Amino acid sequence: MRTSTTLALVLLATLTAVAQGPTFRAGTQIVSVPATVTDAQGRLVPSLDQDQFTILDNGKPQEITFFQNETQPFTVIVMLDYSASMTGSLDLLRAASEQFLLRMLPKDKGQVGAFSDRIEFSGQFTSDRDDLISALKDLQYGNPTRLWDAVDQSIDMLKPVDGRRIVLVFTDGDDTYSKTGFGTVLDHARQDEVMVYAIGLQSVYFNGQRMVRSQPDRSLRKLAEETGGGYFELKKTDELAPTFTRVAQELHSLYTLGFAPPMLDGKEHKLDMKMRQSGMTARTRKSYVAK
Repeated sequence: MRTSTTLALVLLATLTAVAQGPTFRAGTQIVSVPATVTDAQGRLVPSLDQDQFTILDNGKPQEITFFQNETQPFTVIVMLDYSASMTGSLDLLRAASEQFLLRMLPKDKGQVGAFSDRIEFSGQFTSDRDDLISALKDLQYGNPTRLWDAVDQSIDMLKPVDGRRIVLVFTDGDDTYSKTGFGTVLDHARQDEVMVYAIGLQSVYFNGQRMVRSQPDRSLRKLAEETGGGYFELKKTDELAPTFTRVAQELHSLYTLGFAPPMLDGKEHKLDMKMRQSGMTARTRKSYVAK
């Protein structure tokens, strides 16, 4: 009787885990590889089968042991640059951020935040889109720009969260005031398996003496690419809303693949993903630590 009960409990736990979707954390023996697939025109490609994908670990093909192409919930922090250079464009930035928040699904959760000389978060993770949109109006602006501190603290906020964890960061300039360096942030994102999406804007503003043009920090692209997120660099503020909308679409179009690492050697392994069908491109994180 005890054996039958035990087997039933194991079966129930297994079915529950499958129904909820996989939770991959550092230390497990399955490597999670979320992927975004686009065609030659940059359009998202849904509904592909597992046999279209090949995962390479240090250049060697691996057997795919998990595959999922259904929409899965995510938890996101939308972290916005509210420094002085953005003063004239804050209304447009808030409106664009709303387009992302409005497209969150009922099981998605998020916070909004801002950075300048200070870093602030809206509070607790919530699925209430109205609350998130309202919180955008309470964020404060200032000067200068603590970009890397903001991303690093966002990753910390996501640490206790299960499932897909995303930082969506927007800025129009370089970091000018952080205590945390880019390398530390990149290592932190890799270690905690947080995907970073970055939107950069080239803007023109008056710095108190003359008109100057801002340039988004060049390291943002690398941070996004290394963690499997997307990077978008814009030249016009009217591109903001379509870009925030695109990020929401991508996050609801992710594939999740998994494989058992060939060895747990504690070292960093390079990841790559190839597509069987010509013209298709898969974007995913570039490495993992086999531990």
